[in-house]
Amino acid sequence: MSVTSTELQAPAPLTVPRKEPKVEKTQLTLFSQWLFDNQASLSFKILVPFLLAHVYVPAAQPYTSRFFSLSYYNPRTDKYGAGPGDLCLVATCIVLCIGIRAAIMQHVLEPLARYLGVTKDKDATRFAEQSWMLVYYSAVWPSGVYLYYQSPYFLNLGGLWAGWPHKEIDGLMKVYITVQWAYWMQQLIVVNIEARRKDYFEMMFHHVVTITLIIASYAYHLTRVGHLILVLMDVVDLILPLAKCFKYLGCTTVCNALFGFFLCTWALTRHVLYLMVCWSFFYDLPRVVTVPCYKGTADELRGPFLAPEDRSYLLEPFYDPAGTVCLTNGILTSFFTFLMGLELVICAWSFLILRVIARMLKGRAVEDVRSDDETEVGEREKQCGKAVGLKRAGRVGAVSTGATPRGRRNT
Repeated sequence: MSVTSTELQAPAPLTVPRKEPKVEKTQLTLFSQWLFDNQASLSFKILVPFLLAHVYVPAAQPYTSRFFSLSYYNPRTDKYGAGPGDLCLVATCIVLCIGIRAAIMQHVLEPLARYLGVTKDKDATRFAEQSWMLVYYSAVWPSGVYLYYQSPYFLNLGGLWAGWPHKEIDGLMKVYITVQWAYWMQQLIVVNIEARRKDYFEMMFHHVVTITLIIASYAYHLTRVGHLILVLMDVVDLILPLAKCFKYLGCTTVCNALFGFFLCTWALTRHVLYLMVCWSFFYDLPRVVTVPCYKGTADELRGPFLAPEDRSYLLEPFYDPAGTVCLTNGILTSFFTFLMGLELVICAWSFLILRVIARMLKGRAVEDVRSDDETEVGEREKQCGKAVGLKRAGRVGAVSTGATPRGRRNT
């Protein structure tokens, strides 16, 4: 009996499918997914009625104008005060940030990633995310540097506190603070509707602390130091996304060079210059502001005087533009605690950066040690299982099984 060549061939490899981790779909996750899928359209539907009412209904303009223009303008000084009415414009900017980000990522940046040769869906999404950050900070950081260069506290830490309280600020500075405030509020929303990363809780803590410091510094008329800290923080958020974009494009050499530049900038701005600002807050501010309280508008400022016994003055800066504002020891301690909390998160991220450096020293490419949640890991495991099966299929009688991947997809 003859044996054909077909019968001598090795049996087809068997593929043992791995079970994907089940993600429980709660009402909250379904709602988050719905928000994520409809960011651009929802933003459009929210803003258009307000805008139409503002343009075509004159009777509504006293109520809608704050959503589309700066509030608390003082024609005598050509500057702007701060107050709760600013929340209206911040809300508009939040909706705009969400809508513009989603639209540009979906219709411009993801197609650009495909055009440049990024084939995987998740890599194209990550490329779009980093490119959006690059677009945002390319506009915001130079604006912040320009304002800093034109300011009386340029290269002068003592100037941050001189003349406090700074009850009024220039229009461009108010636009800058409003946009930054809205951007970080938008980031707080986005981090909760997109795929979670390993450092989700660090990101949440960072965003909450950042937003708290922006709001508190604005209400307590410490806009100068808030502006300087934003400028120091934003420069690395301009370099790192650029490095990641080159990583997704496969330009390893350029990515590594940019990462080296990022390391130097990170260490200088976040572990040297930022701590110098914190030290000035701790050491210089109490020497400049010896009597802690003032009251009134910029035109009719009364003070300084000692803090009232009634603690209600603590909240007055948030709702009364002409109310009492104080920098008592307790308030200064609270501010300093938040500043150090921000540095704590920076130190945690610095540890992750050291891990990336360790990988580079071992000859591996620069990669972000953060990753998405278990759903992406399951997809990666499935791909690795298929790859192992194909490799073993070349052996006679081999049986392929799923394999544990060496690492997760990095962002």
